[in-house]
Amino acid sequence: MQTRFCARGRRLRVAALATGLMTTGTAHAASTPPVQDSSAVTISGAGDLHKVRYGHRISLSGRAGSAPEVRLEHAAAGRGWRVVATSRTGAAGSYSFSVRARQSGAYRAVAAGTPSAAHRVRVVARLSARASRHVNIGRSIRVRGTLKHGLGGRTVRLQLRSRGGWKTVDRARTRRGGRFRASWRPPRAGSYRLRVRFAGDRSNLAAGRTLRGLSFVYRPAAASWYGPGFYGGRTACGYTLTASIKGVANKWLPCGTRVRFRYHGRTTVAKVIDRGPFAGAREWDLTPATKRALGFGSTGTVWSTR
Repeated sequence: MQTRFCARGRRLRVAALATGLMTTGTAHAASTPPVQDSSAVTISGAGDLHKVRYGHRISLSGRAGSAPEVRLEHAAAGRGWRVVATSRTGAAGSYSFSVRARQSGAYRAVAAGTPSAAHRVRVVARLSARASRHVNIGRSIRVRGTLKHGLGGRTVRLQLRSRGGWKTVDRARTRRGGRFRASWRPPRAGSYRLRVRFAGDRSNLAAGRTLRGLSFVYRPAAASWYGPGFYGGRTACGYTLTASIKGVANKWLPCGTRVRFRYHGRTTVAKVIDRGPFAGAREWDLTPATKRALGFGSTGTVWSTR
C-alpha cells in the first residue's frame, strides 16, 4: 500500500512540475515584444509641421527597410505627389535628403512602393524690392521687386510708414517669375520709408520687406552763398562761421535742422546755422563747404527736402 501511495505522489509531482513549466512558458511568450516590421518606411519629422523660409535647405532622413533605393516626393498644397529626388539606401536601409524649400506642402519617402508618413512644410515667401532714391516733387517713387516662389497673379502691397503705422499707397499684381512694379507720388518734399507686403496663399506664407534706405523727395528753391568777410563771427544760431563748416542760412527753419540738398546729381546734408538770406527771393544761403560739396555757383536753383 505504501508503495502505491509513493508512486501516486511521484506522478502528482511530475504533473505539477509540467503544469508549472507550461505556465511559465506561456507567461514568457506573452511578455516578448512584437517583432518590428523591417519593411516599414520612415521619415524624420513625420506628422510635424516645419516652418522654413523660401530657399532654405531642409534635411530629411529615415529608413527604407530592405529596399535598395528610395525616392523623395513632394506634394504642393492642393496638388498631387511628384518625385523631387532619389537615393540609394545605406546600412540598415538608412537614407537622407537635403532639399531647398520653395512651396508649402508635404514630403514623403517611398521605397518598394511603400510610402512613409508625410512631413509637412510651410514656406515663408521671399520678397525683394528697390525704390527710387531721389525724386523731384511731382514725380512718383517707383518700386520694382520680385516675389518668390515666382508665381504670377499675386497681390503685393506698397506701404508708407506714417505716424499711425503702415499705410497702403499702392497695390501691384505679380507677373511671370513673380516680378512686380508699384509706384506712389508723394504730396510734398521730405524723406519717406517704404515697405512691400504679401498676405500669403496656399503656396507660401505671408512676408514683408522694408526697403533699404529712405526715398528723398526734393522741391526747387533759389539759393546763393556767403562766407568771406564773416569768418570767425557768431551766427544767429550760435555757431562760429568758418570756411569748413557745412551749413546753410534760412529764415524760418529751427536752428540745427538737417536738410538734404541736391544739385546737378550731387547730394549733401547741411544744418541750419544762421538766418537769411535777406536779399531777393532766395530761400537758402550756402556756406563755402556746402557750396563746394554741391559744386554750386554763385546763385541758382537747388533742390531740398525741406
